[in-house]
Amino acid sequence: MSYTNVALKDKIAEMFPEVKKHGIAISLDWNEEKKAYIVKFKKGEHEQVTYIEKKDADECMDGIESVRLGIHIAEFAKNFEEPLKY
Repeated sequence: MSYTNVALKDKIAEMFPEVKKHGIAISLDWNEEKKAYIVKFKKGEHEQVTYIEKKDADECMDGIESVRLGIHIAEFAKNFEEPLKY
């Protein structure tokens, strides 16, 4: 399957609404040595890095959510949630 980094980044943002909700920037690059995409989530000074294997990236482009990626995004987005008011 062939697609651009921009298309994959846009698909991740589309599949995980927390990204837009919290204004999280996504960047990604292919790492030939690891045969995976290095994905960086950034907001302000905060940054989290994870990897997406080619198979998971292909499935993402087909609309299949990666559980591993979803967990990383949820963990990062949690930093920007409003605290509960009692």
